[in-house]
Amino acid sequence: MTKKTIRIATRKSPLALWQAEHVAALLENTFPGVTTELVKMSTQGDKILDAPLAKIGGKGLFVKELEVGMLEGTADIAVHSMKDVPVEFPEGLHLAAILPREDPTDAFVSNRYASLSDLPSNARIGTSSLRRQCQIKELYPSAEILTLRGNVNTRLAKLDAGDYDAIILASAGLIRLGMGERITQRLDTKTSLPAIGQGAIGIECRVDDKELNAMLSKLHDNETGICVRAERAMNARLSGGCQVPIAGFAEIHDNQLFMRGLVGNPDGSVIYRSEGTDNLEQAQAIGKKIAEDLLAQGADKILQTLHL
Repeated sequence: MTKKTIRIATRKSPLALWQAEHVAALLENTFPGVTTELVKMSTQGDKILDAPLAKIGGKGLFVKELEVGMLEGTADIAVHSMKDVPVEFPEGLHLAAILPREDPTDAFVSNRYASLSDLPSNARIGTSSLRRQCQIKELYPSAEILTLRGNVNTRLAKLDAGDYDAIILASAGLIRLGMGERITQRLDTKTSLPAIGQGAIGIECRVDDKELNAMLSKLHDNETGICVRAERAMNARLSGGCQVPIAGFAEIHDNQLFMRGLVGNPDGSVIYRSEGTDNLEQAQAIGKKIAEDLLAQGADKILQTLHL
């Protein structure tokens, strides 16, 4: 392997930088002689902070500029939260590795209430995720869901200022930023089914960079890869972005793949659910099968209403 500097495209948020620095450290520790350099970029999702993501088009909002950087040659790889990565990749790019998954749950964060069930019926809950919203509204129809945008520090500051009774964030982001103590309650996946790829970090790369692809393959976690492949297969069949009321979560138990999926009305009035178990080699098949079942139940009508 030739000595080289690997340029890593990343967003500028604290969590994105943590993820990029984590990948940089893995590369430098795994391949002596390799150095890394962060190429910090702003994406459309970072720039538009005054509108819910679902309203400005949820697909690729946090990755497009990073992909352009790779295609134009200003970066070699890009590091993403897998839940932000669209199903389709631009020609010439692909997902080269997925790292071991961090805690995939949603985190209930509150300064006043010990758990989701302790909230008053008309509680003000901050989230911009339609997926989280539909599941909370199903359980607590009177809850007031308020838009919550910005990076993790910004969101916590808004909670601390009293703008919300509670907010819902990804447990993984808080843990990675050293803020795990802010998690009041980790929501059981039966209460809040996670987003596709939640808690997993993906590394995107040019298809034709054989040397770099070979290096990245050493960082790939096979079990996480199988689970995320199943989840993304479901999402692909549903044509879902990261800002629609779709949840999908796969786990491996006793060498079998168990997966659950759901599609819901943002107001929680209707939620379609499906689940299945199969061999690990059937990851994409199980994801597609669950999607077909959700569509047969009527999920397509919900998704069409949201103008995907």
